Amino acid sequence: MTRRVEFILGGARSGKSSMAELRAQSWLASGNVQELIYLATAQGKDEEMACRIMHHKANRDPCWQVIECPWHIAPIIAQLKPSQCVLVDCLTLWLTYGLCEVEWSEYQTQKKHLIDALLATSGSVILVSNEVGHGIVPLGELSRQFVDESGRLNQEVAGIADQVDFVMAGLALNLKRGLK
Repeated sequence: MTRRVEFILGGARSGKSSMAELRAQSWLASGNVQELIYLATAQGKDEEMACRIMHHKANRDPCWQVIECPWHIAPIIAQLKPSQCVLVDCLTLWLTYGLCEVEWSEYQTQKKHLIDALLATSGSVILVSNEVGHGIVPLGELSRQFVDESGRLNQEVAGIADQVDFVMAGLALNLKRGLK
């Protein structure tokens, strides 16, 4: 398989992560890739999130090599070989880290590195993100910034992606399908 970038968006618990995993595993089964890398951006900073992470780990197929990395994901994507596929789950948590844990300039730098890595990678990439822009404008400044930056990030990634799917109730609505 030549370089391929796919983007899967949806709401919370919509089925987007499961769909992304199944898509990557189908590429492995068909011989299009030989190695699957699960790039997990979540951090178990509280008990509820730690339980979510444990649930994901327990239910994930053992064919995955897992890298837990909340922030510096671009170098991993940039160094992919054509035989590798990385699933980034999820950009929403990556963005949260960027808005809450580092300076604004660092977020902007890492976002640029991510976009550059997606354009330059030799491997296959599936990115998962929440679509959070369907609700009302949030009251708090950080919440508004999160919704705005999420929308901007999703637009940039969708612009690069060969395929974009929106998942709702476990069903995908294709928004973009490239010629590859």
